[in-house]
Formats: sequence, C-alpha cells, structure tokens
Amino acid sequence: MTAQLTRKQMRTVWAETVVETMATDPRLVVLTADISSWFFWGAKEQHPDRVLNLGIREQAMIDIAGGFALAGMRPMVHTYGPFLIERPFEQLKIGLGHQDVGAVLVSVGASYDDPSWGRTHQAPGDVALLDTLPGWTVHVPGHEDEVAPLLRRAIAGDGRVYVRLSERVNTEAVPVADGFTELRRGRDGVVVAVGPVLDQVLGATANLDVTVLYTATIRPFDHAGLRAAVGAARPDVVLVEPYLRGTSAFEVNEALADVPHRLRSFGTWRDREARVYGTAEEHDRLLGVDAAGLAESIAAFLR
Repeated sequence: MTAQLTRKQMRTVWAETVVETMATDPRLVVLTADISSWFFWGAKEQHPDRVLNLGIREQAMIDIAGGFALAGMRPMVHTYGPFLIERPFEQLKIGLGHQDVGAVLVSVGASYDDPSWGRTHQAPGDVALLDTLPGWTVHVPGHEDEVAPLLRRAIAGDGRVYVRLSERVNTEAVPVADGFTELRRGRDGVVVAVGPVLDQVLGATANLDVTVLYTATIRPFDHAGLRAAVGAARPDVVLVEPYLRGTSAFEVNEALADVPHRLRSFGTWRDREARVYGTAEEHDRLLGVDAAGLAESIAAFLR
C-alpha cells in the first residue's frame, strides 16, 4: 500500500520529463491552455520564449503549434482530451496535417477519469477522430513508467504524435515496445489490451486459455504481431480499449483480411451516453469493462 501511495501520476512524469528535456533540446516549446500550466512556472523563468500559456484558446493553440513547427521547433501541446482533439479538430486537420508538420499532443482526462466534471471533460472518441487524419502516432501508456520513454521518442522525432495520459494505471509497467508484447499464451483466442485496461484484462482472463497481448502504442497498429498471435491460437480476437468501442476494429480486420476470424470489441458505448457522474470504477461496471464484466463477456464469446 505504501508503494502505491508514493507512485507518481502520469501527468507529473510527463511534466518532469518535458522540463528536463527543455534543458537539452532547444527545439522544444510548451503550449498549454491553463490546464497544468503550473508545472512549467520554473521552466518559463529559464526559457521565457519557449513556455506559453494561451488560456482557453485551444484552436489558436494548435495553429500556433503549427507555426512553431514550420519554424523548425518541436511544439508540445497540452490540455484535457476534448479541448485538445475535439474542439480544435479543424486546426489539427489544416494547421498540422495539411501543412504536413508535426507536434506532440498530450492529453489528460482520458475517457472518464474524473466523471464529476461531466461530459464536457470526456473524450472517448478522440482516437477514433484522429483515425480520420493520416500520419498520427498514438501512444496510450498504461503505467507511469511507460510515459517517459514514449515522450522522449516523440520529442526526438518530427511527426504528429498523440499521447493519451490517464489517472488510472496498471499495477505494473510493461517495457515499452514498438508493437504488441505477449504477456500470456493460450489456445482459445487472443485478447488485446490497450494501455490502462491491462489489469482488468488480466483479471478477466485469469481462468481462460487465451493469449494476452499488450500495447501502449496503438497507432501504427502492429498487424504482424496480431497475425503471429492468431497463428498460434484459435482466430477469435477480443479487443479491449479504454475509449470508444471498436476503434481499432478496422485495423484488426485489415491485419487478418485473409484469415477467417471472429472479433468482439469492448470500450465505451457508441450508441448512447452515460448521463451520470459517480466514479470511474462505476463507469467501468456500467460499460461492462471491469474485470468481472469482461470475464463474463469474453468467456461467453469464446464459447
């Protein structure tokens, strides 16, 4: 219990990594929209021209990031998911994508980390929305120790990268890899866990003879890794993602286009909304993505 209490939140690891990197990478510029701006008060004193808090002007923030990128800088842009992806979507499409310049977007709030803020602070469709634009890398870390290596890689590059932070984390980190990491091998199917849903998936499949794959990088999708796993098991695939249900279903079907297979997806609802507050754990149970709900549904699917 003591070790759990001393763990850092993903957002803290993100901020510390960015501040540390600013000292050695003169390209890095940080853009915030009030949210988390306090993490960079010290950095702003040292790098006043590379730390900008733009207030609640998210559309302008993305276009400014595009301007910095055109000037050879590496913009790091941060706020809650709906204000980072949904509100300035046109700017993402034109200011970054159409101009073919890069930035690192880092969100907090995930799908429903803190439901008390209501629907305005929830963005379960963020990854699906980015899927309509070409060239995005998407990282969904499941543990605070996975954040820094993913960030350093993103900052060092020049592409368009989305890092989806969560306040909810797995018990243990998985070493960061380019594609899927096999955590368990079985014969009756393949279960894919993305980011912070791994603990639920491991609990749900503890008594099932299935292969469990994990990834903190869902775009690009590891087609080869999934094909290899399906080749050693029955071609029944379960996809568990911490956002809109079926977001990666297209990628699964593309990977297995010439392999007869069945697919079942889990995540947030597509056809209705949860108009309640409560806790994140209560939302898990409502959506059927807690360990007990997943165990029942996955076992029924595989039967």
